Amino acid sequence: MKIALAQLNFHIGNFEANRDQIIQNIEKAKCEDAELVVFSELAVCGYYPNDLLERREFIDQCIDSVNQIATHCRGIAALVGAPSINSSPNGKMLFNSAYFLKEGKVESVHSKTLLPTYDVFDEYRHFEPNREFNLIELNGLKLAVTICEDLWYNQPVFSTFGRENLYSVCPVTEYCRQNPDLIINLSASPFSYNQAKLRKDILLDNAKKYEIPIIYVNQVGAQTELIFDGGSLFVDRLGNVIREMAYFSPDFTIVDTMNPNVEQISQPDTETIAKIHDALVLGISDYFRKTGFKTATLGLSGGIDSAVTLILAAEALGAANIHVLLMPSKFSSDHSIDDAVELAENLGVKYDLVKIHEIVEAFDSTLTTVFKGLAPDLAEENIQARIRGTLLMGLSNKFGHILLNTSNKSEAAVGYGTLYGDMNGGLSVLGDVYKTSVFEMARHINRNCEIIPLNTINKPPSAELRPDQKDSDSLPEYEVLDKILFDYIELAKSPAEIVAMGFDEATVHRTILMVNRNEYKRFQSPPILRVSSKAFGFGRKMPLVAKYVI
Repeated sequence: MKIALAQLNFHIGNFEANRDQIIQNIEKAKCEDAELVVFSELAVCGYYPNDLLERREFIDQCIDSVNQIATHCRGIAALVGAPSINSSPNGKMLFNSAYFLKEGKVESVHSKTLLPTYDVFDEYRHFEPNREFNLIELNGLKLAVTICEDLWYNQPVFSTFGRENLYSVCPVTEYCRQNPDLIINLSASPFSYNQAKLRKDILLDNAKKYEIPIIYVNQVGAQTELIFDGGSLFVDRLGNVIREMAYFSPDFTIVDTMNPNVEQISQPDTETIAKIHDALVLGISDYFRKTGFKTATLGLSGGIDSAVTLILAAEALGAANIHVLLMPSKFSSDHSIDDAVELAENLGVKYDLVKIHEIVEAFDSTLTTVFKGLAPDLAEENIQARIRGTLLMGLSNKFGHILLNTSNKSEAAVGYGTLYGDMNGGLSVLGDVYKTSVFEMARHINRNCEIIPLNTINKPPSAELRPDQKDSDSLPEYEVLDKILFDYIELAKSPAEIVAMGFDEATVHRTILMVNRNEYKRFQSPPILRVSSKAFGFGRKMPLVAKYVI
């Protein structure tokens, strides 16, 4: 059977655009003599619509779009992801479903069994689990249709504690009892750099375990913080990759299940930092495109974080659509100003230099009587950061730019940032990238030529809010800090386990105490582009007033 895999970029709630590109790809598949075309999970409405699923008019538009798409399925069949209504009086109102469209109508509906309720996912809030396992018969073949997690059953992938015994029913096992010829999986599996290979390995392992070919169609594109990387696959019954589609861009291909060894195509291996780079560029681009904004601003300090953020934004939006501010104080080094100017000019980005020394003095003078008798400390440092944040928000308001936040994950984790100052922004670009990885990305960006001035990469990191300040005055060295943070945040290891790995006990306890005490800051942060398995934001829900035991 010739099956088309349509890996597309959908937009939540944009029914007309989603419907049109689905229909275009159905017509394209027809022209290439495909018998079936497969789209991703919740393709009709975009993944994940959250509480829009509670609005009846939203569901009505989903169903109406499915019916319109079905009219184009003559001479070809399609599998399209969309919500379906649960006709039973029991359970949730909806299923997360794959509609099988054939001869101009909905032939059957196949729903998701394993509903994720971890990390960024909360599908059980809206959907009822499937309990029926019916195959599709098409042109002499029996097809099992699963949705996203239904293929990951009993794999310790998404939870530190594994997923064993969480469900009593394994969808793939249920289907395989009926001897299908092929498993087709509609997916919306977001990118995370520390799980990307594991996801692929699970698909290959399932094909070998059940001795059945698998077609896996993933979504591509970004929906606010979630970034979907595509990488759809056709895997034969021996676990060999026959066709691997593009990462971080839409793609379309046709596979012939009767001749699986013809034209084996796989994507070249890419180093992790390059994948993170591509994911962030896609995340920025889609956030602006899908919100309708076109231009951005940020504070360019001469430091590594703002430099990398600017380059990612320039790739995503074009240099002509970015306007940055350089805001030196009396503590800013000449090198930092020169580095910032050099980078802006290397990229062709518009910049303005706005010195804040007089503004800072005005604040200090105004607060003299209030602060009388008290030595300068963090309060004065934070005023500088808040002045910069206010100036950037002024630029944002005046010209309609989105302010890009430049804080990295290491800083966000330990609260090394100023609320209403350098934590301002409409989108956090590096908030899920540790500082050591920011340096790695800078070197990746400079791999062919010097774009980021070498001094920006080589100098010790500093907020430059007091004389000769360095990040290491307040924090452990980033090479140590980031390893502790990764073990604590991504791997959920206990302080005792981290100490047992050879880290200094006092450093571990101090680091974790900073993480726990600064939840209130992260609660007020802008949306963070997610590139790991545990980003701050929706995927890591912690109480603000808990007492933590270390």
